[in-house]
Amino acid sequence: MRRRLSALIVAAIFPLVAASAQTKTNNDANSSAKENSSSAAVRSNTKTATAAKLSTAEKSVTRYAISPVSAKSSDAANAAAQDTDENQPPLSFKVGGADFTPVGFLDFTTVYHSTNVGSGIGTSFGSIPFNGSSPAGRLSETRFSAQNSRIGLRVDANPSANLKLTGYLEADFLGNAPENLEVTSHSDTLHMRLYWVDAHYGKWEFLGGQSWSMMTPNRKGISPMPSDIFYTQDMDTNYQAGLVWLRTPGFRVVYHADDRWTLGLALDDPEQFTGGLVILPAGFNAAQVDDSGGNAKTPNAAPDVIAQIAYDTSLGSHAFHIEAAGLYRAFRLNTAATNANVTRSGGGGSVNVNFEIVKNLRLMGTSFWSDGGGRYIFGLGPDFVVKTDAAGNFIPSPLHAGAGIGGFEYQLIPQTMIYGYYGASYFGRDFQEVAAGSPPPFVGYGFAGSNSSQNRTIQEGTVGLIETLEKSQLRRFEDHHPSFLPFTQSMVECRYSCWGKERASRHGFCGPAV
Repeated sequence: MRRRLSALIVAAIFPLVAASAQTKTNNDANSSAKENSSSAAVRSNTKTATAAKLSTAEKSVTRYAISPVSAKSSDAANAAAQDTDENQPPLSFKVGGADFTPVGFLDFTTVYHSTNVGSGIGTSFGSIPFNGSSPAGRLSETRFSAQNSRIGLRVDANPSANLKLTGYLEADFLGNAPENLEVTSHSDTLHMRLYWVDAHYGKWEFLGGQSWSMMTPNRKGISPMPSDIFYTQDMDTNYQAGLVWLRTPGFRVVYHADDRWTLGLALDDPEQFTGGLVILPAGFNAAQVDDSGGNAKTPNAAPDVIAQIAYDTSLGSHAFHIEAAGLYRAFRLNTAATNANVTRSGGGGSVNVNFEIVKNLRLMGTSFWSDGGGRYIFGLGPDFVVKTDAAGNFIPSPLHAGAGIGGFEYQLIPQTMIYGYYGASYFGRDFQEVAAGSPPPFVGYGFAGSNSSQNRTIQEGTVGLIETLEKSQLRRFEDHHPSFLPFTQSMVECRYSCWGKERASRHGFCGPAV
């Protein structure tokens, strides 16, 4: 058994560009007030000057709480002031014919784990220690972090009536950290999340760069924009157990048949992943696979191929989205002793749906089943195991793997959202006896006596609350974050079982929050 408890609390989160936009607004207001000699304008300028002395964060909140008008202003004047706020120009600037929009937010997170997971603010779902099995299983962990803050840029251009170009860059600070990071400076490493260019010509759309994989569930259509992707409201930076996702380099073509039907074809960057989870046969050259989670020299046979179709409509006045996707993968191994290359195919499929059952209440479900799709389930299991045939050749044998999520999101009132999900991942077993003995020695995954990292099931249930402390009229970062200053609290129950110890399981209670 092992238990985990984590809690993340973000004190403030707001667009990085709010400060510059607010300063410009206050300066313009001061200049305008100086040119007006009426007593009402003097009073208004005094209020504006006072607001200008506030800190940047205070100004961004105060601007929407105080209107620089007379105490005797009429309802019409109040309506005019409100209309002025609502019609502020977007936070972008133009270079030539392109609009540049800075994007991002500041994030502060506090996390507590009842056992030392050792993975920072993102939960390593597959390696939480068993209670009592090691010092890590008997020690809790508390940590502060600003790593999940974002910075980026969106560029939009329309060279012609039928052509729309969009460029998108997004980064956080969750990159590989130096060993002394937590000692003195906390200089978190910049980490590229997304970097792509999209060309939309008529009904066709072409994208190249690093984006969310097309296997990641969508909220609507087939879209690369973060706001259109379903990766839950959880603020754990590794999201939810059972979620199928990648952010990876690739190329895609999408055809928008009409307002309802969308079809897509994508080529994703491949990786033959075993992740140190598979017992490999003697004499096998492990450089042929990614056995450590970081082998950029893996000799992959071909790109992963993904085909998807999505349907969006309204049932009455309620939005409905359903999609189906198919995945094809190729795995290839070489045997030096026989000078033979052996290739095997893997693949999988998914069906995902989300719909508004009543006003503001959305239900969602995702499903994925594969032979060789472990990499797409957050790498919690391997893509394949390595066996030996009668001729002595090494053979890749794709491993059964599946995942899914069911949940809801309910916008109770404009300032409050509640949500809940249950997710699960499953990995099959595939092994080969390589010699006689007692017990007989095996290679592969899931045999009796294998180590506890060879997981069979990983399950996670989550309920959460997002409470908006303050809304902003400014254009928000195009992500799933729903507001200007949100506070999120979620409670999570996790349960694991592994193949090597048939009765062993590990579970935990955690509470990521933002």
